Amino acid sequence: MNVRQEIATGYSACPHDCPSTCALEVELLDENTVGRVRGAADNSYTAGVICAKVARYAERIHHPDRLTKALKRKGAKGDGAWQEISVGDALDEVAEAFLKAEARYGPEAVWPYYYAGTMGLVMRDGIHRLRHAKRYSGMYDTICTALAWPGFIVGTGRLYGPDPREMAKSDLVVIWGTNPVHTQVNVMTHAIRARKERGAKIAVVDVYETATMKQADIGLVIRPGTDGALACAVMHVLFRDGHANRDYLEKYADCPKEFEQHLKTRTPEWAAAITGLTVEEIEAFATAIGSTPRSYIRAGYGFTRSRNGAVNMHAVTCIPTVIGAWLHEGGGAFHNNGSIFHWNKELIEGLDRRDDNVRMIDQIRVGPALNGDPYDLEGGPPVAAMLIQNTNPVSVAPDQTLVKRGFARDDLFVCVHEQFMTETAAMADIVLPATMFLEHDDVYQAGGQQHILFGPKLVEAPGACLSNHDVICGLADRVGAEHRGFAMTPRELIDETLQASGWGTLEALEEKRWIDCQPDFDRAHYVDGFKHPDGRFRFRPDWESYYFRPNHRRHFGPFDTIPEMPDHWAVIEEADEAHPFRLATSPARNFLNSTFNETPTSLSREKRPSLLVHPDDLEALGAQDGQKLRIGNARGTVTIHAQAFAGIKRGVVIAESIWPNEAHEDGQGINTLTGTDQPAPSGGAAFHDNRVWIRPA
Repeated sequence: MNVRQEIATGYSACPHDCPSTCALEVELLDENTVGRVRGAADNSYTAGVICAKVARYAERIHHPDRLTKALKRKGAKGDGAWQEISVGDALDEVAEAFLKAEARYGPEAVWPYYYAGTMGLVMRDGIHRLRHAKRYSGMYDTICTALAWPGFIVGTGRLYGPDPREMAKSDLVVIWGTNPVHTQVNVMTHAIRARKERGAKIAVVDVYETATMKQADIGLVIRPGTDGALACAVMHVLFRDGHANRDYLEKYADCPKEFEQHLKTRTPEWAAAITGLTVEEIEAFATAIGSTPRSYIRAGYGFTRSRNGAVNMHAVTCIPTVIGAWLHEGGGAFHNNGSIFHWNKELIEGLDRRDDNVRMIDQIRVGPALNGDPYDLEGGPPVAAMLIQNTNPVSVAPDQTLVKRGFARDDLFVCVHEQFMTETAAMADIVLPATMFLEHDDVYQAGGQQHILFGPKLVEAPGACLSNHDVICGLADRVGAEHRGFAMTPRELIDETLQASGWGTLEALEEKRWIDCQPDFDRAHYVDGFKHPDGRFRFRPDWESYYFRPNHRRHFGPFDTIPEMPDHWAVIEEADEAHPFRLATSPARNFLNSTFNETPTSLSREKRPSLLVHPDDLEALGAQDGQKLRIGNARGTVTIHAQAFAGIKRGVVIAESIWPNEAHEDGQGINTLTGTDQPAPSGGAAFHDNRVWIRPA
């Protein structure tokens, strides 16, 4: 008789995507092995749904190519010759290199470089404790947020909005500049629920016909970087046709009469010429919003990854203010909930040891910085040594030509702490094997929702894998960094941080599995006033009052030319005669940046690097579907296969995903073509804002 063996279940949180941060249920086959991963049905945001790539996480955590031993480079950088060493010896060598760089140049010659390969507060952010304790160079983390967040906050005064679960209670869900079918599947869960239960409409604004747009009732394909023009034309119609909530504006907005006058010339005809939409499409979209007070705008990161991205985000958040949609359940605008968690990270990050005089180097400028650009080095020493965790700059950072040249320096020591032999790890002097999220304890906040979640260690890590905390503490001991956090376990750090932040104990969080931090309706919808001193939303924002703190550099880019009110700000890389196409590098469904592009299922589904090109543009180029193309600009060239795609404007091309450089015939990845200039007001990466030429290969 066959008796079905009961499979144990562990509870965790996805560390890979801050908007979703899904609550997870994990099959535990034994102390070393996981099976299927599912979304937690009893979490009100995850609602039992997760993306396919995380559902098959066993394929990644048990991958045969996973790094499990420490490695030391034997030959030239990048030639693939390694010798195995113990993790203790590896940490000794890293510490020796750091101390040598410090002795020669001072502590700022060491640059800890990290990002969001894990979103856990301990494993992602603990690297700051080491740099603060040693006064190593800081990293200004600009890739995701530096364009998006200022654009939201200058209008509202805070980074939060209506409960994301309220999408299910909306009558019109507007998904603007994000592709949640690929990147935030839970957005679709709640939007589709609104459609089923309320007959709500779903509208999508994007630069190509995404998988999300294919599920929408209203789909608007615009040219990259023209979202501000569309938003202004929509508001022109709202005022013109009597949809503006003038009582609301009188109470909650700073200058509604001047704003209405400003929009008089921002007509649908004006916006049509900029966006590539028809006048009819703009009119219909505006009417749909104006006739639906319970409209919920879910604003993504994608449309802000242009040189005018912050201005575009602000323009979009003005729309619900004009109609007073914030007053309604299922109405308003939402981007990120970062301001609701009130974390005290002093212990995790060592903020009590922070010295604001230590230089900060912009992470997107890693290429210029490693090549000795005086602007980035601020008159200080060269970057002589690096520790890299949770990111893969040799694949993902802009201007790959400079990035690769910098990492090839013989006088640069690099330690990469990684799960796989990424292209960055391949350029390292020492590679340390890293745990995955099910193999260590951590705590997570959900930027795109409202939960704090605990992810405990559920299985043993293979081989000699170390957690980020292990590496940071091991190095701290060897380089003489002092802070009490180095002597604590992750659980102790989490427990004290939770209590210091007003969220109770780790024991209580473990029992509940998550904390719902959602503010009450009046706060989340700004019914009690927007978070400026006068309580009013800013149509005329004070950009001077908001900036990220990259030390003494107050603003970046053409700050003085930011429009006074929402507008189409023409600072993007427009096509020209030499570069007649505009390129956006959008997320793939089965990769997450460069994560998951080592797993067989993801690789088989994505197939190969492809460039989406309008069929008429292919014909004009004398090229065919599937043919190799050369695509380039002053930063470099890339070889990629054409994929005929009619759901795009002529003159616009899309490269989905960040494939390894080696997946391209010439070894040049798509971010070879992306610039490192720092957009106003606070910097950021303009990944979707590149002009290029295209030729048949």
